[in-house]
This record gives sequence, C-alpha cells and structure tokens, in this order.
Amino acid sequence: MEKKYFVYIMASKKNGTIYIGITSNLTKRVWQHKEKLVEGFTDKYNVDRLVYYEMFDDPENAIKREKRLKRYKRDWKIQLVEKGNPEWDDLYEEITGGSAGQAGG
Repeated sequence: MEKKYFVYIMASKKNGTIYIGITSNLTKRVWQHKEKLVEGFTDKYNVDRLVYYEMFDDPENAIKREKRLKRYKRDWKIQLVEKGNPEWDDLYEEITGGSAGQAGG
C-alpha cells in the first residue's frame, strides 16, 4: 500500500486562528491536536478543529503545497476553507469514519 501525505488546516472556530500542517497520518495527527498533545501554537490558541485537508501521493508535492499555503494571505486561506466547508465544520469524524474517539494507527 502506497503511503499518503496530507496538508491540513486546523482552526479554533469559524474565521478563528488558523494552523497549516503536513502529516502522513492525518487521523493520528488531528487527534494529537485535539488532545493537546502537540505543545506550541495549536495548544496555545486552542486550534483543534480540522476544517480542510488535501491528500498527496508523494512528500515533495505535499511539502510544496504546505509552504505555498503558508505564504498565502489570511483572506485567501479563509476562502479556500469556505469553498469546501462553508460552516467550518470539524472534519475529524469524516476522516475517522465516525469513530472520532480513536487516534488511528
């Protein structure tokens, strides 16, 4: 099975503080943010809602995309989220298949 890479956007609330990250295990990484196991920015600003993600087949393209998203202005990032998730719903349950209490492998 080929490894997948994810660029994701977390938020504190609708139009709130935004965090952009990259991971090869989206379920586990989001769970870590939610459980406040990741010290730093997301913990400090209560950024625990997955509002956007993209999947890539190779790490190079994922890293390029993450760096590009981080350079964009805040308004553009908000538009990106709202294009696919206008209410800024937490997508964590979507990626866990309804078993939101588990971190995943």
